[in-house]
This record gives sequence, structure tokens and C-alpha cells, in this order.
Amino acid sequence: MRYLLAVLFTACLVHSIDAQRNPLGFKERPLEVFLTEHKPVRFVNSVFELLPMQLDPNYLIPVETPDTFWSHLNKLSLDLSQLAFVNWNAGGSNSISSLLGINIKRNYKKGLFQWNNEMIIRYGINKQSGQSLRKTDDDLELVSSLGYKFSSTSNWYYTGRASFKSQFTKGYNYPDRDKFISNFMSPGYLFVGVGAEFNLPEKKLKLNLSPLTQKSTFVLSDRLADQGAFGVQEAVTDDEGNIITPGRNARHEVGILINNEYEREIFNNIKASTRLSLYTDYLNNFGNIDVDWELNFEFEVNEYVKASLGSHIRYDDDIKTRAENEDGETVLEGPKVQWKQQLGIGVTVLL
Repeated sequence: MRYLLAVLFTACLVHSIDAQRNPLGFKERPLEVFLTEHKPVRFVNSVFELLPMQLDPNYLIPVETPDTFWSHLNKLSLDLSQLAFVNWNAGGSNSISSLLGINIKRNYKKGLFQWNNEMIIRYGINKQSGQSLRKTDDDLELVSSLGYKFSSTSNWYYTGRASFKSQFTKGYNYPDRDKFISNFMSPGYLFVGVGAEFNLPEKKLKLNLSPLTQKSTFVLSDRLADQGAFGVQEAVTDDEGNIITPGRNARHEVGILINNEYEREIFNNIKASTRLSLYTDYLNNFGNIDVDWELNFEFEVNEYVKASLGSHIRYDDDIKTRAENEDGETVLEGPKVQWKQQLGIGVTVLL
């Protein structure tokens, strides 16, 4: 009898506790049903989500959060080519050339804010029998942009963008090696502007519009600055060629800058990428557009071995060319289209 009374008392106690936990008589449902019918309630500054209060408030579910808001890319490539001749009747010159490429990206994205940074380095050399070592490519580029998204559903960002371009070593008009025609910061280009950017990461498409951009051209070599190279103001001389006023080492402009980047796999293991920059100055010949366009194709042999074909076109209305006339005098000519083409096969490593 005592055992029967104990069982009845325990049953009544359990029913009483259950009634207190559910005083309005809500129908009990499994946890999975609540997860699908009710959105969890997030507590601020917590890495947990709390289920609706009809369930036991002690049920906590962990929320997946990224380890870091940074993404990165370290890409290293080395292209090599070599020619050798032994008793070759058609003639030829032994040669070897190499091209080193480095592409580093550090991007930060959190909520509506993003900060993208990129460094591009290319340096190539060539050695032929009977000739000294020559430079075939030399490029240094740094780009940094800050963006804030229009809204959570928009692909447009308010942006501030800065970019710098120059080279590492002296360049010559071969075979003349007596006087260099370019050097580090001769020229150097700095662009700083504000505007908007359209970004589709899944399509690898970027379009940056900067209607207010300052372009600064630096020529730190006094000799090149006196010549008015790369668009800076040349030196003022007398009739005998003596310098009265030295040439300026910098030129500043304000205008519109448009940048476009796009990458796509056009065929299996064949990728095409393009980078286009268009700039025009508001005050100096508005409408004359400076063009900097790169088009590259990458052919993937396997994970490490790749072939590449690239084209680079530049046109700057402020850069005048010099040539010798029939009398051997150096005369100033108008701007011309600059074109560079590269074909190579080598090794690419992602670090």
C-alpha cells in the first residue's frame, strides 16, 4: 500500500510541474518542428542562438562563424624558354630567357564593408650569345580600394581607390646602353579617386567608376625631366642649350578613371582575363583618353604546368616620341600606341 501511494504521489508531482511549465496548455511538439516553423532568436554578442521560449531555454545551438574575414592569394609563376644551335645550317643565336610573375591579394570583407589589396610584379630577362643581359619585362603595381555596399542586396559599392605603377630597374633602347630611358619612379604613376564599384564575385567581374580622380606622374630622373619625358614639363633652355629653368619632376591632373576586370573560363582548362583602364583629364584636352589594356590567356596543362599568352596595349596622349630625321637631328613626334606581346610556358604555384 505504501508503494502504491508513493507512485501516485510522484505521478501527481510530475503532472503539476508539467502544468507549470505549460500553463496555457500549448501542444507539445518535437524540437525539429520548432526549428522549421520558428526562426531562432539571436542574442547580441553571442555565438549561440536560443530556441523559442516554448522549448526549454537551456537548449543552445552553436552558430558557425568564419575563422577570419580575410581571404588571400599568393601566386608565383616562372616562365622559361631556351634556344640552342649546333652546326645549324640556317643559322641562329643561342638564347635563354625567363619571366617571373608574382600576384598577391589580401581582401577583407565583413558585412557591407570590404577592403581589397593587390600587388602585381613581373620581371623578365633575356641572354643571347654575343650580347649582354637584357631586360624584357619590368612591372610593379599596387592597388588598394575601400568599399561600402549600397545595401545588403546591391552589387554596388561606394569606393575610394588608390593605385601605383612603376618599375624596378633601368630600361634602355637596346643596343644603346649609355643612357637609360626609364627607371624606378621615372615614370611612376599614382591614381587616387572616389566613386562607385560594381562587383560580381561569382562572375569575377569588377567595374570601378571614379569621376573624381587625381593622376600624378612622377619623373625623378632630372635628365629625363629636363627632356619632358612621360608628359612632364620640360626644361627651358637658351639658344645654346643651357638650362635656364629645370624640368619638373611631377605632373598632376584631375579627371575621370574607369577600371574594369573580368575573368572567365572560355574552354576547358583555358582561362581568359582582361584588365582595362581608361582615363581622361578634365582640364587638359578633355576627351583624349589614356588607355592601359591587358588581355591574357592561360592554358592549364596540369596543376603546376601552365602556358600563357598575353597582350598589353598602352596609349598616353601626353607621352611624345622622339626620332632622328634624315639630318641625324632628334625631333619630337606625336604619341604612339605601345604594344607588348608575350608567350611562355612555365610553372605556377599557389602558396
